[in-house]
Order: sequence, then C-alpha cells, then structure tokens
Amino acid sequence: MDTNLIINIAIGAGIVWFLASRFKGVKGLRNVNADQMQNELKSNRNHMLIDVREPGEVKQGYIPGAINIPLSRLQQRVSEIPSDRSVYLYCRSGMRSKQAAKILSKRGYQNLAHLQGGIMAWRGQLKK
Repeated sequence: MDTNLIINIAIGAGIVWFLASRFKGVKGLRNVNADQMQNELKSNRNHMLIDVREPGEVKQGYIPGAINIPLSRLQQRVSEIPSDRSVYLYCRSGMRSKQAAKILSKRGYQNLAHLQGGIMAWRGQLKK
C-alpha cells in the first residue's frame, strides 16, 4: 500500500475517534429539561446543584441554590461534592455540564443529571 494512503487512513480514524469520544453520552447521566429539573429540585432535598460556568458568567444570572464550581476548577474541587447526593449540573448551553458529568462519573459519582440547554433553557422556561 501507498504510505500516504496509510497515513490518511490513520488520520481519518483518529478524527473519527476524537469526535466519537467527545460527543458520546456519559454512562449514568440523565438529561433533564428545565421543567423536569425544577420539579426534581423541589421534590429531592438530598441534591447538590452545581453551576460549572466561570465566575464572570455567573454574574449574568444563576439558578437559586446553585454552587459555582467552574469546569476549569472541577478536578481540584471535586472533594466539595458529596458522592451520596443527587448531583445536578448546568452551564450556559449544556456542553460543559456534560464534560463535568464525565469527570464526576470517572470518579465514581452515579446519580448525575444535567440541564439540557443549560441556563438558557432554564430562562426560557421561566418566561412561559
């Protein structure tokens, strides 16, 4: 086989693997919409709500009761999150909260949920 063809196949496989690992679901992560999250937060008192946005973003608004642990600091602050509680995660649009869930899942956290659409979906739900 041509060396260039082998290199192109390897690069293509690497790109496919990267994209698949980046966007695949997180085992045990529940995706909840704004209505579901609001209902679950009211009915489940044994929860922790975590805003994984950066502090500057939180100044623009947050969900009451949330604790800000930015995704960029989650590895260093994971000890602040009890593993025996339901953990609800959110960010601006839902991408960083999925990444946070992946980090927590690898550390043994099992009862994880994230807000689909992030705080933007939450704000949209409140306007109804």
